Amino acid sequence: MAIIWELDFYSRPLVDENNKKVWELVLCESPTQIQQDQTNLFRYAQFCPNQQVNSQWLKEAITKAISQAPQPPQRIRFFRYAMGNMITKACDELGISALPSRRTYTLKTWLADRLENFYPQQSGFQSVAPSVMQYQPQTPQPLPDALIGQQWAVVNLAAKEFQDLQEWEIGFGEAFPLGLESETQIPGILIFSPRAKALAGWMSGLELGFLKFIDQPKPQLILETGATDSWILAGINSNQVIKELQAFESAKRKSAMVHFLGVQSDPEAQSFAGFWLLKEMV
Repeated sequence: MAIIWELDFYSRPLVDENNKKVWELVLCESPTQIQQDQTNLFRYAQFCPNQQVNSQWLKEAITKAISQAPQPPQRIRFFRYAMGNMITKACDELGISALPSRRTYTLKTWLADRLENFYPQQSGFQSVAPSVMQYQPQTPQPLPDALIGQQWAVVNLAAKEFQDLQEWEIGFGEAFPLGLESETQIPGILIFSPRAKALAGWMSGLELGFLKFIDQPKPQLILETGATDSWILAGINSNQVIKELQAFESAKRKSAMVHFLGVQSDPEAQSFAGFWLLKEMV
């Protein structure tokens, strides 16, 4: 399994002795398995003086982090679209793939914890309202014709059903520890297509973020990927299906926004061409 890191390089609610914003690099390893022990995942943080915010400093800091890590990353995810050029340049020079992604679940949880428990204890702290991680909205694009599924279904599985996920036959996919009560119902979407392998392979390169049902300007099931991309998985023209997807959204809220996406060749298939655990975060 590839080692994946999540990265944020941005100013914090701190100022230095010259009343200038203090920047910080935070890095953490992405859990990629359902039963992975998150306490053993690598974490790293380093403050950056305001006047040294550039790709060279970032490259050197990432290099220092790598020297302290059990294993170097093959990929680094980041969610701040505006920082993309600097992050990508630093990672490219280190031979590491940098990917804009909304799949930075662990990092955002850690940042929220630091905002509540760590930064207020530092000198120069300035109390601020928690900022919403804004994404530039993009118009959802239709899937390529060759990848459109023939059927799809809304399903629910109890959290305990995922305990043996690593034993399932899955072609492409990624998971993470759920952290939910065993009886919690986790909603999901299953897509059935005779081109399941091609569809799953295409999705595996998109940095899947989350699924979302929207009813305006027209009912659609949307797949959010990368930092800003959106794809139309299905247009909805049935009141019954609208109700099913409204129930899907309701179930997400009850499962801490955790849900899943599966791709199979047909409803009777015993294996998955693709299977991803997802979580909607803002």
